[in-house]
Amino acid sequence: MHPDNPQPRTIAQVADSVRADALIAYPTDSCYALGCRLGSRDGIDRIRSIRRLDDRHHFTLVCQDFAQLGQFVRVDNDVFRAVKASTPGSYTFILPATREVPRMLQHPKKKTVGVRIPDHIVTQALLAELGEPLLSSTLLLPDEEEPMTQGWEIKDRLDHVLDAVVDSGECGTEPTTVIDFSSGEAEIVRKGAGDTSRFE
Repeated sequence: MHPDNPQPRTIAQVADSVRADALIAYPTDSCYALGCRLGSRDGIDRIRSIRRLDDRHHFTLVCQDFAQLGQFVRVDNDVFRAVKASTPGSYTFILPATREVPRMLQHPKKKTVGVRIPDHIVTQALLAELGEPLLSSTLLLPDEEEPMTQGWEIKDRLDHVLDAVVDSGECGTEPTTVIDFSSGEAEIVRKGAGDTSRFE
């Protein structure tokens, strides 16, 4: 897929496959991610299996814009300003989930969910076509230090467990910076591609 002018027909095909319960690998402004439809139990099970995740893992809702993000998490004014100033960008924010978020996606004890708005042309085009967030997790395989950066490499290794790989050229290796705002105060959970200085 063209990195600067993604072909609308291809984007539409990928969105249709996601709606039909496909599990995809797609590029973001940090690194490749696994993504599926918001309510896809099969997709969630497959992501857990590929990454060997337990039920305490925070999935991320990758949103097109702030308006969409606001449907799925609760943000007070201070948090709103901090999140707004950092999006779109390589940040994941952990926030209290609204009722729009399926229970199976929420952290079992905290009732929180991760959200992000990526600064990536291809991902933004896909989200616009889809009209809802992608349920996502960083494509980092168990026992590996760094994520894969090339679409062909992902297809080579994971073709048997994925339905599609969106390839728009090389991707980064650094996952997002994760900021937990669930208590109202910023807590840096993981330092990654996004600058943490504004949250320290």
